[in-house]
Amino acid sequence: MTGRLITPGGACLAILLGGCTAGPLSILDPAGPAGADIAHISWVMIIGFGIVWAGVLILAAYAFMTRRREAAPVRALVIGGGLIFPSVVVLALLVYGIQSGKRMLPMPTEEEIFRVDVTGHQWWWEVNHPEAQEPARLVNEMHIPAGVPVDVHISSQDVIHSFWAPRLGGKMDAIPGRVNVIRLQADQPGVYYGVCAEFCGNLHAHMHLEIHAHPPEELQQQLAQAARENLQAVPEASSAPAGRAARTAPDSEARP
Repeated sequence: MTGRLITPGGACLAILLGGCTAGPLSILDPAGPAGADIAHISWVMIIGFGIVWAGVLILAAYAFMTRRREAAPVRALVIGGGLIFPSVVVLALLVYGIQSGKRMLPMPTEEEIFRVDVTGHQWWWEVNHPEAQEPARLVNEMHIPAGVPVDVHISSQDVIHSFWAPRLGGKMDAIPGRVNVIRLQADQPGVYYGVCAEFCGNLHAHMHLEIHAHPPEELQQQLAQAARENLQAVPEASSAPAGRAARTAPDSEARP
């Protein structure tokens, strides 16, 4: 045989390691406080799950190897280690996750907050910057100040979409007739990518978004320039727009 059989353990390890790559849509490569919280929660939950899983396997193996007359201590181990211990761990993870999740909500703060309005369409993003000195209505493109919290007000004009910028924060549904708000922040200037994370039609995978983070002192100038460059007719309902984000977002990671 020229090839080798892949063991179940090797396959699982390959899958786990395959998700540990940095990339434009990787939650494990955070670029802001909310993204860092999500990455940290992910690692804590993976490790917590691994501990519980290993403990259950050990108890199961012990139970199989124990004689019937020793069933009483085995029963205690199964109840304590197979029911009580996992329940405590899961509860602790839940409490930890809720506390971290609060930091992603648009809670009142003394910090300066930058606002952006995003509306989902089939199959493109309409982005308005109400704090721009000049009107800046862009297609598939958002401009924000680096190092400043940004409240993204999200809605939809047709079906349910889901706004997701993996390196900057979590997902938020875009629902017709409702405005949801999520707080993001980019620690450093750069270009970050977002996608629609809710299947919304046959061109769902084309709903890319570019998020440009600029030094705060350069933001207004960049917004004015982007508004001039991004001028285009509203895309037809039957096609995805040909904006910069639609051309440059990485196709290999475009389908959440």
